[in-house]
Amino acid sequence: MAKHVFPDSFAHPRYWPTWLAIGLMRLGAWLPWRLKMAVGRLIGLCAWRFARSRRRITETNLALCFPELSEEERSRLVRETFIANGKGILETATGWCRDPEHLRHRVTFKGEEHMTQALAQGKGALIIGVHFSTLDLGGALHSLFFPADVVYRAHDNPLFERFMTRARRRIFGRAIDRHDLRGVVRRIKEGHAVWYSPDQDFGRDASVFAPFFGVEAATLKLTAKIARMTGAPVMPLIFHRNPGDETYMLEYLPALEGFPSGDDVADATRINGLIEDAIRRHPEQYLWLHRRFKTRPRGETSLYSK
Repeated sequence: MAKHVFPDSFAHPRYWPTWLAIGLMRLGAWLPWRLKMAVGRLIGLCAWRFARSRRRITETNLALCFPELSEEERSRLVRETFIANGKGILETATGWCRDPEHLRHRVTFKGEEHMTQALAQGKGALIIGVHFSTLDLGGALHSLFFPADVVYRAHDNPLFERFMTRARRRIFGRAIDRHDLRGVVRRIKEGHAVWYSPDQDFGRDASVFAPFFGVEAATLKLTAKIARMTGAPVMPLIFHRNPGDETYMLEYLPALEGFPSGDDVADATRINGLIEDAIRRHPEQYLWLHRRFKTRPRGETSLYSK
């Protein structure tokens, strides 16, 4: 599929909707907290009602990953997922546009000692994150406790890419494109912590197939490769919104022992298991709206209806 061709000038009318979106995000970031969550809920409900293709993707993912739930329970979880991700838009805006210091009273950090011990080794650290709806707000709140770089996927729209990257560079030490493996390795070897979320499908060439909620999923090999190239401790990080939408929990688990093992499938399975355990705590907050099982083992048909 051909990429969109964007005008050179950000003043071009093609960019006006993007400017509007940026303006709304800046406005949303400054709303009173309860109003912010209410607006996010409304956005989520509207998306649940009208974004039919994303709803079908979400329904498929949840049917695959939670077969033990009844249809009524899964339907409720689909709706809750859209609401949580709607709130996530306002949380992202807050993380990008506000000083995280004003939210310090809303976050509890568990397991700080694990990260402190890891950094004391002088080898940097590879932080394993999860694509929760709270991801970017989590990065902002994490910066209150530990500095870190972040690996990200560049946005196709150059104006929004500039806005997003500038925001993330304010939160993180550096924002590193996911294709820049050398940059990631160099920063870790210099003693920095790098936040990396390996729970998306980037195709067959970059992946091995490993179970995720019991379903074979294309899982990135890069996690083990970075750990092998740097010798850095691998630090699982969990972040979620607490019930009531007023506070958040950041939690480091102990550094992984015996990782990487040298077996790509075993390593990918282990990482998927950690991510799965984190999701089960608050499954509605995960980004089920993306096609996690897009790439299939050879000979299998797509799991997503057209």
